[in-house]
Amino acid sequence: MKKQEKPLIGLEIHGYLETKEKLFCRCKNFHDMKIIKPNTNVCPICTGQPGSKPMLPNSQAINKLLQIALMLNCKPNLIENKRPLIFQRKHYDWPDMPKGYQITISGAHSIPVAENGKFLGIKIREVHLEEDPAAWNPDKATVDYNRSGAPLVEIVTEPDFTSPEQVQNWLKQLILTLSYIKALNKDAGIKADVNVNIKNLTARAEIKNVNSTREIIKAIKSELKRHEKEKPIKQETRRWNPVTEKTQLMRTKEEQADYRFIPDPDLPIIKINKKRAQEIKNKLPESPQQKLDKIIKKHKINPKDAQVLTQNLEIVELYEKVSKKINPKFALPWITVEWLSVLNHNKKTMDDVNIKPEHIIELLELLQKNKITPLKAKDILRKFIPKSFSPKQKAKASEKITDEKELMTASKAICIKNPNAVEDYKKGKKEALNSLIGEVMKKTKKRADYNIVRKILEEKLKNL
Repeated sequence: MKKQEKPLIGLEIHGYLETKEKLFCRCKNFHDMKIIKPNTNVCPICTGQPGSKPMLPNSQAINKLLQIALMLNCKPNLIENKRPLIFQRKHYDWPDMPKGYQITISGAHSIPVAENGKFLGIKIREVHLEEDPAAWNPDKATVDYNRSGAPLVEIVTEPDFTSPEQVQNWLKQLILTLSYIKALNKDAGIKADVNVNIKNLTARAEIKNVNSTREIIKAIKSELKRHEKEKPIKQETRRWNPVTEKTQLMRTKEEQADYRFIPDPDLPIIKINKKRAQEIKNKLPESPQQKLDKIIKKHKINPKDAQVLTQNLEIVELYEKVSKKINPKFALPWITVEWLSVLNHNKKTMDDVNIKPEHIIELLELLQKNKITPLKAKDILRKFIPKSFSPKQKAKASEKITDEKELMTASKAICIKNPNAVEDYKKGKKEALNSLIGEVMKKTKKRADYNIVRKILEEKLKNL
């Protein structure tokens, strides 16, 4: 592509806010609506029944939105600056919106909750709040209102992206960063409206409701190819077809006037003051990027290991607490490799378990003092699911066996019990030794000193 034909890509990212209730009613807010019968998590408000009116907006949703905005370095619009927030009605006639309009803090003449931010080099135009429509299936001509009214954050970027790969890396970091504040429903994922054009060559196309990062990237690549080939000159709204992996025309692009935005008369003005915004900002954690830089600098560990740590806030915080008492380099693999593998094996996250840093510290201290073997330490770590315990209380039963006489007896018994392995070793099959050592470890419940056992077996097998 020539320099003047640079792609311009912008995103309107929608994420489900992690709240207990929907935005304007008391119905439960959860995204996986497949687990319940369609149209059962509903009430007159979220199904737009005649005469129903919205309740006051969910304050938890507004706080979550402010957290997101501040993590993205946006400036909240505060009442002190005479910037009140007004919910508006965005009118459109589609089956997924029974009222005939969507309630949103966006649109013509609106003031977003926050604006003018920047995240990893990409400018954030605005962050605002709106309700989710229902789930419409045009193929089956059905509508499920279970998710109707769920609170959504919309993050609107400037068209600063110039490649699908850049979008992919940025989205990955965005999702990771927002996971640190637990603002988004982790099971719901994200969806996005994607704006694509080629500078000075084609008109902008908006691809609506693309689900998942993977499909977003596919849609961008496909649409860029279309623009290079067809060079469209009219703005369009298109949909993504994941089967054909191509976009399809929905309609010519609407302008804001087409939605007939008007202030919602049933909802009050939202007034966010400086004190509320500052209190939320003060409680925000460090971003993954800040954590990464701090860990590399403080503990002098390589960037690759540091990146593994920063994929999860609870993991990195566990490491930071453990490394205050244990040598950071010694503790690192026990957190990033051993403990993560225990979680993955049990299909658990840190939210699902009750793990105390002092129990990890005790375990590693026992290991450092040669009180227990690495195998026994791993065994105890596996038993920390779902709740950790004090390893010191069980240290006696787990103590490393270093008594040569006891280990000689165990090794002799294993050789008698495994004559084939003994013969294999005598024939030059060195791996047979590892098999015999493993049997000794099993017999001693992983308490035998590995090096002593190896030395005893090598001497014994040499004399057979």
